[in-house]
Amino acid sequence: MQISSKWVAALASVTVAASGIAGTAVTAGKPQTDQGGSDHQSALRLNQIQQMGAHNSYHRELSAVEKQVQQAQDPGATNLFYSHASIPRQLQDQNIRALELDLFPDPAGGLYTYPLIRKLTGQGPLTDPELAKPGIKVMHVPDFDYNTNCRSFVVCLKQVKTWSDQHPDHAPITIQLELKQSDPKVVAAGGVKAPPWDLANLNGIDTEIRSVLSERQLLSPDDVRRKGLTLEKSVLTKGWPTLDQARGKVMFFFDNGGEGEIRDLYREGKPNLEGRAVFTRGPEGQPDAAVTMVNDPRGANQAEIQRLVRKGYLVRTRSDEPMATVLANETSRIGIALESGAQWVTTDFPVAGMAARYDSDFVAKLPGDTPVRCNPVAAPSWCRGNVSER
Repeated sequence: MQISSKWVAALASVTVAASGIAGTAVTAGKPQTDQGGSDHQSALRLNQIQQMGAHNSYHRELSAVEKQVQQAQDPGATNLFYSHASIPRQLQDQNIRALELDLFPDPAGGLYTYPLIRKLTGQGPLTDPELAKPGIKVMHVPDFDYNTNCRSFVVCLKQVKTWSDQHPDHAPITIQLELKQSDPKVVAAGGVKAPPWDLANLNGIDTEIRSVLSERQLLSPDDVRRKGLTLEKSVLTKGWPTLDQARGKVMFFFDNGGEGEIRDLYREGKPNLEGRAVFTRGPEGQPDAAVTMVNDPRGANQAEIQRLVRKGYLVRTRSDEPMATVLANETSRIGIALESGAQWVTTDFPVAGMAARYDSDFVAKLPGDTPVRCNPVAAPSWCRGNVSER
């Protein structure tokens, strides 16, 4: 996303160009019922299943007048024009089992209550009391693309916990966390500057997770690592927990990956994430390597995802990108993503109708419209269909 360095208060009216040709509902393959039965299913491991997730699960579009500002400042602003249902509705009605949240530190509280784009469009501050409280906030871009279906990390977590408590046999829910900073151009134009992700704020992530979820509900690196082995060696040689062991649990991993300050700080003195609540994206061969991402499954990337999945890593990929996929009528990517064997395939169009305003019928979901299926790459030979959540 490219945002111009100058902001203006009065802008010409612009409209969203719904230029996409009608897409196709593609789900790759025919729905089946697992032939192994529930006894076999209980032995399936987490790397042997596949689930759909929602990209930027929190995201809601801004008002029409704010969209005019976005489009005037960013030629690619149309890519921001997608909205998700509330998190409980995604879990209940859309068969979503992987969520994505973008996080910003706010240790003092109140930092993000009056977005710049609201000032420029003559609106007042946001009145949600959660924004005034100290704690981590959830949004896409402060001041420029701020709307969300749950404004604080704790509120999002409480929504997940409430649904989980009501459905204790659900397959594990995975939450991908991207730790973000303010856009420098927006800051230069008068927006707020988010605090850095220093050790105190990183520790705050664990604290907030554990303030909502009990250790019984949390699937942490300590639950996976075996005695005397690194986390990576544990998952590659001993395996992930079984589906039954992980039912009703929530696990987290950082989008921010590879070598870098966030991963280094979070692992300081804890090379295998001892005591931590979140998995990191350690490079292959590193002690903390267990979860990774390959965003685009097309081309040679599909074979790379399959290689990682066969080794025993958990992989996330994407079936589409807003709004390029629907505007270009690019319907093949969902099939490629599913057949890659990535355990989490994320989308912005999990149910029919979400892309209709762009003249597209595109939808990305598992065959059989189910929350969980046997992984097409890593599952045992007897597992070739949907997996029951009981």
